[in-house]
Amino acid sequence: MRTLPLVPELVRQLFRRPATNRFPAKYLPPSIRVFLREVQAGRAAANPPVPTPPKFRGKIAYDRDSCIGCTLCVKVCPAHAIEFIPDTKKIRVWVDQCIFCSQCTSICPKSCLSMTDAFLLAGEDRYAEELIVE
Repeated sequence: MRTLPLVPELVRQLFRRPATNRFPAKYLPPSIRVFLREVQAGRAAANPPVPTPPKFRGKIAYDRDSCIGCTLCVKVCPAHAIEFIPDTKKIRVWVDQCIFCSQCTSICPKSCLSMTDAFLLAGEDRYAEELIVE
């Protein structure tokens, strides 16, 4: 019987360590974690991050007070990341599902949705407060 050519490679990959660092800061190498603590305490300085380009589409901001509950954003969202809450006639945006296409911001008649320049949105808990916009 002839084996598939990918099976040996698959078995090798199962037992190899990842080539990249895991993202949340707690998984960074100890030297970087110590440096970040030093920066937080004010004993060291870090270079400022690269500025985001104009018209960058980052995390969605939602002005809850100006929302009229028309649900146009829910209908136009291709990723189904926006949920309508009938009790309050407001919306909830699931940032972990959002593809940052900005279609919801374009169609909103009251301009209560906008794109920010926040882009470090990775996390381990998809229900964390910073990944839900209400």
